[in-house]
Amino acid sequence: MDIRRVTSFDAVLAAGHLFDGPPREDATRAFLADDRHHLLVAYVDGTPAGFASGVETIHPDKGVEMFLYELGVDDAFQRRGIGTALVGALVELAREQGCTGAWTGTEKDNAAALATYRKSDAELDFDTVAVSWGF
Repeated sequence: MDIRRVTSFDAVLAAGHLFDGPPREDATRAFLADDRHHLLVAYVDGTPAGFASGVETIHPDKGVEMFLYELGVDDAFQRRGIGTALVGALVELAREQGCTGAWTGTEKDNAAALATYRKSDAELDFDTVAVSWGF
């Protein structure tokens, strides 16, 4: 397995099957143009097998933190440690970037995600509530 930071539109398109939907050109180009946005792709024998995206967030009293925006592994490559390796690589990138920490959210019943985060030495907080607005 080889984990690479993806910085080109073509590389995102080649890994497009890993996302919930097809990459939008406008959103992809804007994401890649921002130095605080990170996309890591895991390749197995040259095939995109999984990804983790991260966004550096900043706040006056917290400094910069890495938000693990999304993690996904192709069904054919699951249960091989790819998700754990991607989380580890993003956390290491956060350290290199000088972030004070990293965080994400997931559903309480997402056993695969919770197992991955536990393997990555994350602290799980089951008292947090996610709040969202859809437009």
